[in-house]
Amino acid sequence: MDGPISPEALYAQLLETWNQRDAASYGALFAADGNVVGFDGSQIDGSAAIAAEIGRIFANHQTARYVGKVREVRLIAPGVALLRAVVGMVPPGQNSINPAVNAIQSLVAVRDAGAWRAALFHNTPAQFHGRPELAEQLTEELSEELLKKDSET
Repeated sequence: MDGPISPEALYAQLLETWNQRDAASYGALFAADGNVVGFDGSQIDGSAAIAAEIGRIFANHQTARYVGKVREVRLIAPGVALLRAVVGMVPPGQNSINPAVNAIQSLVAVRDAGAWRAALFHNTPAQFHGRPELAEQLTEELSEELLKKDSET
């Protein structure tokens, strides 16, 4: 078996390869025909194109570090799982979540030759229009997750 052994492990590796700014490894976590819907609505199709575009982003931007929390994982068919998570980002040189870029993430994972690959990874801004208390609650939850993860390292 070559690759993540569960949808949760796949998600953790997606965030970790982003945080390590490793575009090739990030792209390798996707099925050959996998798709990304970015925070800004941009779409990238195919693992090779994903690796190339993420590499371009890393080359041109100081990206923030992801801190994620899985909310749900469920099998929707044999070998197909849906993972739902929330995520915050810690800007370079800082040690707290930037609430302006909190997001909801959805991952559709497919099992291929014993490993899980991303078929679709979708980021949606967690704006909660008209409900600022939900935005604040999410930032608090992600800040607690950040503290927990930082204490583990």
